[in-house]
Amino acid sequence: MQNFTDVFSNCMQHVRCFQVAVTMAIFFSVQVYAQETGPSSLLLYAARVFDGNEMHSGLSVLVKDGRIARIGPRHSFKAGDASTEIDLGDATLLPGFIELHAHLTFQKVPVDIVLRHGVTTVRDVGGPVHQPYGGDGSLRVLTSGQIITAPHGYPIITMGARGLAIPVTSEAEAREAVRHLIGEGAVVIKIALEPGGEAGAPWSPHHGHAHHDTAHTVQADSHHHAYAASHGQSAWPMLSEPVVRAIVDEAHRHQRKVSAHVAESSGVQVALNAGVDEWAHMPCDLIPEPLLKQARAQNVTIIGTLDTLSKCDGIAHNAAIWAELGGELLYGAEIAHPDIPWGIDVQELMYLMHLAKMKLPDALRAATAKAGQYLGIPLLGTIQPGAPADLIAIRGNLEQQLKRLEYPDLVISGGQVIVNHFGPQQ
Repeated sequence: MQNFTDVFSNCMQHVRCFQVAVTMAIFFSVQVYAQETGPSSLLLYAARVFDGNEMHSGLSVLVKDGRIARIGPRHSFKAGDASTEIDLGDATLLPGFIELHAHLTFQKVPVDIVLRHGVTTVRDVGGPVHQPYGGDGSLRVLTSGQIITAPHGYPIITMGARGLAIPVTSEAEAREAVRHLIGEGAVVIKIALEPGGEAGAPWSPHHGHAHHDTAHTVQADSHHHAYAASHGQSAWPMLSEPVVRAIVDEAHRHQRKVSAHVAESSGVQVALNAGVDEWAHMPCDLIPEPLLKQARAQNVTIIGTLDTLSKCDGIAHNAAIWAELGGELLYGAEIAHPDIPWGIDVQELMYLMHLAKMKLPDALRAATAKAGQYLGIPLLGTIQPGAPADLIAIRGNLEQQLKRLEYPDLVISGGQVIVNHFGPQQ
């Protein structure tokens, strides 16, 4: 009996030792794995680098801990400067695009698809509100939250209010809505000043891609108010000027800008009188030049969405005058619209060049460095030391291969490689 007890005791000691050994092995394996998969350094060689402002030849980019560490000629780097090297060869490297007008959450667009197609930062305007997230191997997403509008106004009259809009009737309600949205994480406040009826607008019932309740819509015409009056039809309700002033004042108290969905002159006038910072679209109807001059004098920023509004009567005129006035026009393609790619929209860039008379570098700036500066995120949209390592690359010369931007061969988010079609990493 004693022999059996001794044998059993020895066996149990061996079992405990084995368990301890296995536990230690797992612990050290996890530690090694964590080190191997943690932040690493990456060195990229490319024939051309657009740094968010200018195009350069023969520069290389060193990434460490999710940020740009150094840029310089290839010969200035030596073996061992990075744990991984990717030679892109005859390619163009540039910052990931910043989309300033998207509806990802409301339309359930997969964020991973957007990221893989070259957009690394999105401002989601109109829909659920949440704190900013991403940028470290995933799409960076910022939100405005629900659109503040008049009861039964746009977009409630066409799509309902649930998850999309907050109706307000007084200055007090408007201020409370602003405070609520900012408390939940909104980086900008979006409002609607939309009476409806603009010819060619995607929210018009006569636009090919509209999905509206025709019992609540009005006939489309570029001169909506005269048309509505002569046919006995009323415009959609809009926020009053005092309410919009309260929204702007409350937003500015909390260091937030206000973006207004405007499409014709009456909404534009209210936005200007109330001091709105941004127009969420280039207006659809032709806007009188004095109003555009007033907007320029007030330093209004316009987010293009020229592609989605290309059927509108006033787009070409408004874009041309705005360009002549030197107004700020930034890239926004309205991802989730039926005609828009779930990623970079090259057609939007082409409209910026053709309608707003931008050169290609200007259009790229509007989607990278200028957009990042507008969002107030330090160095976002640039390739310079300290900037977030959000990068994309395409094979060949960008000026000759512009369409390739919609299908980038390399996508990096916060230093993490998401897409790499350039072959194995060294």
